[in-house]
Amino acid sequence: MNKKADQEPDCLRMGATEQKSAAGAGKERSRMKHINTICVQGGYTPGNGEPRQIPIVQSTTFRYENAEAMGKLFDLEASGYFYTRLQNPTNDAVAAKLAELEGGTAAMLTSSGQAANFFALFNICEAGSHIVASSSIYGGTYNLIAVTLAKMGIRATFVSPDCTEEELNAAFTEDTRAVFGETIANPALTVLDIEKFAKAAHAHGVPLIVDNTFPTPVNCRPIEWGADIVTHSTTKYMDGHGAALGGAIVDGGHFDWMAHADKFPGLCTPDESYHGVTYAEKFGMGGAFITKCTSQLMRDLGCIQSPQNAFILNLGLESLHVRMPRHVENGQAVAEFLQAQPQVAYVNYPGLPTDKYYERAKKYLPNGGCGVVSFELKGGRAAAETFMKHLKLAAIETHVADARTCCLNPATSTHRQMNDEQLAAAGVPAGLVRISCGLEDKKDLIADLAQALAAIE
Repeated sequence: MNKKADQEPDCLRMGATEQKSAAGAGKERSRMKHINTICVQGGYTPGNGEPRQIPIVQSTTFRYENAEAMGKLFDLEASGYFYTRLQNPTNDAVAAKLAELEGGTAAMLTSSGQAANFFALFNICEAGSHIVASSSIYGGTYNLIAVTLAKMGIRATFVSPDCTEEELNAAFTEDTRAVFGETIANPALTVLDIEKFAKAAHAHGVPLIVDNTFPTPVNCRPIEWGADIVTHSTTKYMDGHGAALGGAIVDGGHFDWMAHADKFPGLCTPDESYHGVTYAEKFGMGGAFITKCTSQLMRDLGCIQSPQNAFILNLGLESLHVRMPRHVENGQAVAEFLQAQPQVAYVNYPGLPTDKYYERAKKYLPNGGCGVVSFELKGGRAAAETFMKHLKLAAIETHVADARTCCLNPATSTHRQMNDEQLAAAGVPAGLVRISCGLEDKKDLIADLAQALAAIE
């Protein structure tokens, strides 16, 4: 867990070296007004004679000279580290950069995007709680909410991202504790009306959690539109090279937990599992959520991102602002090409004027969203199989948002066990193809798609 350096919270548990660097970094970071600069230099500023690159602290434990000093760490009364299962200096430096990028007050890294979404929800939900979620979200997240959390006694109501305000408000119950959605849904590519969902969440006294994986903070900062918590699968564009699994949670620091203390006892009443600390009182709106998530959930579940992966993630972040415009450029070009092909039934891409979410995307994603395009082939499963077989440049992978273009047909891979009728009912027609446009030349990508489409009889 880490907070932005210009806010000096007493819950910050940085190691001595990082603490010194952060203390000396306030003036430097005050000049970082643009996201491009934050991508390159945010989160960590070395002091005199210190490593220019974020050091990899490859250690599970940390030494102290006396028991009293360590005891203060366990009581959240002092700064420092004691065990990497909870926190690590490398991770915290990268988390600080993500907090800056999203405009949040605190952040933490997790082992995967799935872990990030689970932690973000479970941090404020318990048995008997209820979640309102957009129905258009990544399948793994849908299963997490609809199946796994249900086994833990947490119910959910899924609503269309295009529902009216009346329909959205009707989904809430007295037990609702969070609203969840994705800025750009994977793979449907629907665009969330963040302001509408935030308005409803706040009217019912609960936070809005938004997964911002696809656009990244380069193309959208949900906190500026009313979101309270932002999550990421850093495995995707943030890493950008398919090298390191990871996730992240960023707290916007705006939600007043104590104003809704009856809904969030885990934050607003003493935590007997952690020395009776009341997180919302001790750490305020800017630090309570992440501090609890770290000291309680990460302590018990241990889904920490490895320092090595955090280091790799930071390398990706340093070029994120350069890469995202190219992903968008290639995605737009590919979408326009596919839309004109006779073998294609329709194309999903919010950058197309004909797309259902075009106007909404102009509002929330003025610089474009991402490089992911989905489309349905008229010939169904057989056409998709032929198309995928003839791809030469685009690789068939269960991955997305990479420097290299990758492609997937759910009917012949991840959803292979379903027949055509079951696929249609799930909103994944047999001929649906998802392509994630990488950083290659768009002319080469289009040529590869053209020759693969030509192979369809």
